[in-house]
Amino acid sequence: MIQFDNVHKQYSDGTQAVNGLSFEVEEGTTTVLVGPSGCGKTTTMQLVNRLEEPTEGTVYYDGTDIQELPATELRRQIGYVIQDIGLFDHMTIAENVATVPELKGWDDDRTDERVDELLDLMGLPPEEYRESYPGELSGGQQQRVGVARALAAGPDVMLMDEPFGALDPITRENLQDEFLDIQEEIETTIIFVTHDINEALKMGDKIAMMNDGELVQYDTPAAMLEAPATKFVEDFIGPDRTLKQLRVLQVSEIMRTEVPDEHRDVVDAFDPADTVMADGGELIPVTPTDSAQVALSRCIQAGVRALPVVEDATVIGVVTEEDIRGYHADEIEATSE
Repeated sequence: MIQFDNVHKQYSDGTQAVNGLSFEVEEGTTTVLVGPSGCGKTTTMQLVNRLEEPTEGTVYYDGTDIQELPATELRRQIGYVIQDIGLFDHMTIAENVATVPELKGWDDDRTDERVDELLDLMGLPPEEYRESYPGELSGGQQQRVGVARALAAGPDVMLMDEPFGALDPITRENLQDEFLDIQEEIETTIIFVTHDINEALKMGDKIAMMNDGELVQYDTPAAMLEAPATKFVEDFIGPDRTLKQLRVLQVSEIMRTEVPDEHRDVVDAFDPADTVMADGGELIPVTPTDSAQVALSRCIQAGVRALPVVEDATVIGVVTEEDIRGYHADEIEATSE
């Protein structure tokens, strides 16, 4: 969908913002550009919608050199979400979301239907928020509107420049979770910029680690954690790389569909309709898409060695503390060989 072919960007003062980038963003996936301030990640993203122009090399959009596409037309095809959101304060939420569809000439019925659909998707019931103004919403709600506006015309590509960076940690994590759920539905190709390695590991199908305008490593989160390409990547990930590996390991990868006899009591004592067990303790189950880190944390909190894995209010298996630690030990041994 998006391809960088030996792309350079040098400013008139001699600053080399991007140096020889070559990588491809696959259709329907999220690629996160991550690295320290000034590493070139935002410039790289803005090369896609021609807010920046390459000095050398080529950026392709669906096989076409973007220099062959009119900048205004290109930008109307690409959703754009920024940290400061940029909503129009004098316009209602519905009017904000409708901005691009109206620029593209959609009729009123089609626009209204799309606005309502997206507000519902963002957890903002249209009957409650349609006629509100940005100043009446919380920061998290405004960010949801910003995402809805970026999606309004059904773009094949969306650029997100530190979209959750200005939010408090709880709101930020909630929006990350919600956006991951939304992405499963919309399957848009996304380029996401952040300086936070934890956010990159959580949000990305692929991570492009950058430093001094160069691409240092382009890999899946799991592969990058298992085998950092350079000392820079290893240092940027941080000393808790072992624990971060648990964040990208899903319960579905280690769960057992048949419950071992030694853990049968935990599953039998669990009622999906009520997390309080017979002995009065609380047992919070996990889903197949939860991380191994979440599973291990809940095991420790509940004082148990196994947790039921639940999907659609039905127990479909079990994940054990031994499985989590055993998988992790196996990965460390394999990496060290």
